[in-house]
Amino acid sequence: MVQTVTARLPILIVDDEPQLLRSVSLLLRTAGITHVLTLEDSRAVLPLLAEQAVGLVLLDLSMPHLSGQELLERMAADYPDIPVIVMTATNDLDTAVHCMQVGASDYLVKPVENERLVSSVRRALELRSLRDEVRSLKDRFLADTPHEREVFAAIVTQSKAMFAIFRYIEAIASSPWPVLITGETGTGKELIAKALHRLSKRSGEFVAINVAGLDDTLFSDTLFGHVKGSFTGAAGSREGLITQAAEGTLFLDEIGDLGTASQVKLLRLLQDGSYYPLGADQPRRNRARIIVATHYNVMQRVEEGAFRKDLYYRLRTHHLHLPPLHKRLEDLPLLVNHFLEKAARALGKPAPAVPLALYQLLRTYSFPGNVRELEALVLDAVTRHQGRTLSLQSFKDAIAASAHLAPSENLPETAALTVSFPDALPTLRETETALIAEALRRAEGNQGVAAHLLGISRQALNKRLMRLKHEPPLDPVGT
Repeated sequence: MVQTVTARLPILIVDDEPQLLRSVSLLLRTAGITHVLTLEDSRAVLPLLAEQAVGLVLLDLSMPHLSGQELLERMAADYPDIPVIVMTATNDLDTAVHCMQVGASDYLVKPVENERLVSSVRRALELRSLRDEVRSLKDRFLADTPHEREVFAAIVTQSKAMFAIFRYIEAIASSPWPVLITGETGTGKELIAKALHRLSKRSGEFVAINVAGLDDTLFSDTLFGHVKGSFTGAAGSREGLITQAAEGTLFLDEIGDLGTASQVKLLRLLQDGSYYPLGADQPRRNRARIIVATHYNVMQRVEEGAFRKDLYYRLRTHHLHLPPLHKRLEDLPLLVNHFLEKAARALGKPAPAVPLALYQLLRTYSFPGNVRELEALVLDAVTRHQGRTLSLQSFKDAIAASAHLAPSENLPETAALTVSFPDALPTLRETETALIAEALRRAEGNQGVAAHLLGISRQALNKRLMRLKHEPPLDPVGT
């Protein structure tokens, strides 16, 4: 169902045949699209659009005075946000291609099947509603929350879970205690740490380091520095990052990979507020706030003996857990639009239109790489794209590759797919029917996306649907 302001705008039908205007108007009203305007004279369209907003225009091509093609070009220039569906008796490929290139959202040849017409109108309205929603959210981003908008501007979201995290960040910003940020890879842990630093109003810098792979000596030298002669090659003293972050924030990423000896030194820093540069015999005071992040379940690492329990409880004085992207699917339109515009600017090319099917496809994907993976997918698609509309193919290829790799990375080869059955096995027809129904549910009715989930072509899915439609209904007991 179409939501937002677009749903309240009228549909304008333009055709010089009064009977067609009446029949299409009745069809749309019967389908629940009740606000419909009609015009027989194409010359009245532009004056009407100048005075009244409309949600969509159904446009005939062959009309006296002002042709539909000329009207389409002028609407595309003056009212690019209004979707235009061409509905004409002109069954000519060149004309159809020209109309789509100018900006028509669909090209229907009369006589049009009722279901096809209603479906085309709904798709165009849904796409416009989605675009309007993205624009509105950009205009009033976080307007309904008590947060300082500029601090969170780099985090693109409309998720209630993320807004709750923002409120928590605002509450703990002035605290001097350490903060533990957990969440899957690619969820934006460093962005959150930077926002927390900005909100804290600390006078020092934000200094970040990834501690994964650092042995104890390198960890100590990098964080605490060293004095002259402390080891071979130490020709002079060097200040560590903790000194650079004085009066500011020190962000230690991937803290779950920190070695045991380094964990002891970090614990001492948090307990005593002091540290020793390598080779020094006098302690120095720490004046930086410590924020750490990891993609691990730290409590599980504690139980496994890989992470000190006392350090864990010191670090989690304040704890933020960022939800994965598949738990905040409402952010997909915003994020796709944001990354698409970012990629188009970087590549110096116009941003392509986003087909509604892309969002339906992405909603079926688990995003193991989260927001970072989505950005990479969009960048790759924009780099490849040639026409006006973004192709789904690169997304399908990446999702298929991820699904192919996942079993070998995470599961034994023989455990890639496990299915449990009741004592009575379902028939092949029952299994096929259930699979198709589930794929269509996940794809929100989009047959192209459902076919991709099933690993078959859209034509093959259509044949199966037609066959199931004409076969007798299943017996209740499956016999």
